[in-house]
Amino acid sequence: MNYTTMKDKLTGLGVAIVTPFRKDGSVDFPALGRLLDHLLAGGVQYLVVLGTTGEAVTLSTDEKRAVVDFVAEHTAHRVPIVVGMGGNNTHHVIDQMRHFDFEDIDAILSVAPYYNKPTPRGLFEHYRTIAATSPVPVVLYNVPGRTGVNIPADTTLELARACENIVAIKEASGNLGQIMRIAAGKPKDFLIISGDDALIIPIIAIGGAGVISVAANAWPAEFRRITDAALTGDYAAANREHFRFLRMIELLFADGNPGGIKAVLSEMGLMEDQLRLPLVAVNKNILGSIRKEMKTMIDDR
Repeated sequence: MNYTTMKDKLTGLGVAIVTPFRKDGSVDFPALGRLLDHLLAGGVQYLVVLGTTGEAVTLSTDEKRAVVDFVAEHTAHRVPIVVGMGGNNTHHVIDQMRHFDFEDIDAILSVAPYYNKPTPRGLFEHYRTIAATSPVPVVLYNVPGRTGVNIPADTTLELARACENIVAIKEASGNLGQIMRIAAGKPKDFLIISGDDALIIPIIAIGGAGVISVAANAWPAEFRRITDAALTGDYAAANREHFRFLRMIELLFADGNPGGIKAVLSEMGLMEDQLRLPLVAVNKNILGSIRKEMKTMIDDR
């Protein structure tokens, strides 16, 4: 594997893209095209498709394939594509990979198994099995607030050393001490990617490679500036831009993701404010606060 190439592909601003829906619940491909154009114009460096933000668990197998194909065709190799592919049934994940066309895919993002709460040894064997099967590099995804299980730093480091195909971790634990332990002990080319929009700068400061952002669905150019500034060590510039978004980041997740970001994208006219059950649009109070904060951000430019 060419680690230099993977480092180039997964450094900087990645975006976990939403999946737009129409009122009838079908995938809104014209809206997806508008979103992709918006992201490319804003300087996004890679895309994550079928992640949590994309409501992948509510999509059928055919819909997932259609979304990936649409993104690949629309972006025409202008940016790398990472596809979410994980779950709590290791053999089912393996079966998915064996029946998936990886021609236009640069890596997979594989969330930690949820609900059944495996031990660290179970996590290690789960990911080692996935890495042995995957024809593309694997990015671990640690988001204990959703999965109910944390990938310990020692397990991440063990996987990074044992599995050549595991090249990075998207860390969304919010535990900077844990992330620092990974940074201190990781192999040279293993990447730490922030999975939390609020922690982009501190994670980059301890050696992180960038962020897979939710907020950048709406503000790609601004989050590209934040990420670029932090990666070049200009933390004063990064902070100036980032501080403008701290309240908005709170609001985006106050009533669930991707409800918050879809509300913003709807206000921007990029798509309808539609989610699939069991998720619903944000409540009226949060929507009012989002609208107010959007206006404040425009007025403060």
